[in-house]
Amino acid sequence: MNQLDHVTPTPAQEQAAFAWLSLLHDQPSSGDQATFSQWLQADPAHAEAYARAQVVWELSEGPARTLADEDALALQRYLNVMNAPRRPSIRRVGGALAMAACLMLMISLGAGWQPLRWVDDLGADYVSAPGEIRTVTLADQSRVTLDADSAIAVDFSAGERHVQLRRGAGFFSVTHTGEPFVVDAEKGQARVLGTQFEVRLQDHGAQVTVLSGRVGVTAHRHAEQQVLSAGQQVAYGNGVAEKLHAVDSEAQLAWRQGWLNYYKATLAEVVGDLQRYYPGRIVLLNDQLAARRVSGSFPSKDPQAVLGSLQGVMGFEQHSVGPLIILR
Repeated sequence: MNQLDHVTPTPAQEQAAFAWLSLLHDQPSSGDQATFSQWLQADPAHAEAYARAQVVWELSEGPARTLADEDALALQRYLNVMNAPRRPSIRRVGGALAMAACLMLMISLGAGWQPLRWVDDLGADYVSAPGEIRTVTLADQSRVTLDADSAIAVDFSAGERHVQLRRGAGFFSVTHTGEPFVVDAEKGQARVLGTQFEVRLQDHGAQVTVLSGRVGVTAHRHAEQQVLSAGQQVAYGNGVAEKLHAVDSEAQLAWRQGWLNYYKATLAEVVGDLQRYYPGRIVLLNDQLAARRVSGSFPSKDPQAVLGSLQGVMGFEQHSVGPLIILR
């Protein structure tokens, strides 16, 4: 058996390996190469860490550039919000991020550097962290349960109660005061005619699910309203609403009790949900794998265990380095 099979690198050794990998990809001097050789031979765990780093570097090169482009745009938004006196051009920022993107995916900084989340949180009144389900009581005694990694902004003025869903999802139990209660998400609205419902942001719009009472949903300000009752759901995006349909709302909203339920969902959708409960990054590289269907009920508190179960059934490869998980 190979000697490397007996060693497990520490997080510090893994980060050192990534640092060496980055340096060696950038025309190292002869002195750097000699120092690296000494480091590599100093501990068997160093060689194992470097071998793992090479695998992840190759796997992450494609998604890293996509991540860099997204973060470049988000960084510019962040700078605009902060009204920085000297703003770097987005082209220069994007180029710098692209150069560093593989490392962002591979080390702990990759999990923490997410400007889109910073922009959302900057204007939010209530935020839940990845893996945290949080219930808050608003000034009117209405209660909002935030799914993991979610954010809302609240504005109770001008005779209306407005809540803007900035990220993730919220389950609303509304107290009747005589004033309208409206949840704004993307370009649409959910106007309360009853009591308990969820609004969830999606890639290109939002989805509304009603547990009890009635909710009026419009895809944009001047669109026709669809009225949903208990056990109904509708999605909208780009100003257009789909046709409402019946759902098992209890199953759809089981995330409040720590369960994620799926019936013929794509693996990409499942991974997207697990991402909210995982403090690092989960990158799915295989488009065919992403489109495969999943049915089942999974505990949200342990995303890595869920991925392990799915791996056993679907047979994909899984690579973990620090806070990064790569599926292929």
